[in-house]
Amino acid sequence: MLKNKTRTGIVYHPDYLKHDTGHHPERKERLLSIMSYLKETGMIENLELIKPRPASLEEIMYIHSKEYIEKVKRYSHLEMQLDPDTILCKDSFDVALLAVGGAITAVDSVLDKLDSSFALVRPPGHHAMPGKGMGFCIFNNIAIAARHAQKNGKQRVLIVDWDVHHGNGTQDAFYDDPSVLYFSTHEYPHYPGTGWLDETGTGLGEGYNINVPLPAGTDDSGFVAAFEEILVPAAHEFRPDIVLISAGQDACIEDGLADMKMSVKGFSALASIVRSIANESCGGKLAAVLEGGYDRDLLARCVAEILDVFMGNEAEKKMHEISPQVRMRLDEVKKIQQKYWHL
Repeated sequence: MLKNKTRTGIVYHPDYLKHDTGHHPERKERLLSIMSYLKETGMIENLELIKPRPASLEEIMYIHSKEYIEKVKRYSHLEMQLDPDTILCKDSFDVALLAVGGAITAVDSVLDKLDSSFALVRPPGHHAMPGKGMGFCIFNNIAIAARHAQKNGKQRVLIVDWDVHHGNGTQDAFYDDPSVLYFSTHEYPHYPGTGWLDETGTGLGEGYNINVPLPAGTDDSGFVAAFEEILVPAAHEFRPDIVLISAGQDACIEDGLADMKMSVKGFSALASIVRSIANESCGGKLAAVLEGGYDRDLLARCVAEILDVFMGNEAEKKMHEISPQVRMRLDEVKKIQQKYWHL
């Protein structure tokens, strides 16, 4: 057995399967596929398996209103949907608390002894607004985890969101906050319709929100260019104390809910860039939280590629020239963000 170069953990609990959504795209088989693949490949033997705890209501209120929390609890008991996309069953409220707790546990693990961790949780979170659940999301796992990190001494938090859908809930949570730098690549126009390049933050938070809305069909080279040309220099200036990833793998080609053309190996390239940022700025402290990814086979392989990079292995980068449409969009983003960062 190969010895790990770094200590990497996965946060998982079988109770995540109790959030019963039927034949909905966001269903329990997503996690079953990931765990099965990690076992079949033997990768799980090199990972530290961490059991999460449920988040407390006080922790949920770092981001969400008490009224909204009570609504989720009530709707879950009644098995009512939060919106047309967001299904609840009787166990959903408790599972959502455990999903937030999983993200918090991932942060705690890297603040304690691990170099990196990946919270394999559901339901996902980055669309959840302070007073509203949407887009399969109930509570905003990564936003609450960011606040948890800050309450444990990590003042500056970088959140990198490579889910194919814009994390409107995460953006909203920190839009006026200069202590959290939010960076998102996403297909545009696409659900939820937010994340245009001029959404840069407000008040003291102006400039700390970086959206890279990419055209349909963007492949590995376009994503890598966005990370290298925009994220890396901004993160170098920001110098985060911890790095978090909203890790949705639904930009993978043939995922089914989007029209991007990322390869499975492309996610290892993105993970490698983010790992380098963490190594440079905060001793490698890096935690990822699962968001989207709906083709179960592709999702499992993408997660394995990301974990392989977390464990210290080098990613392959077979890049080619990006399309004129992507180049134009990146230049537009840089023109706006150059008011705030030396890009």
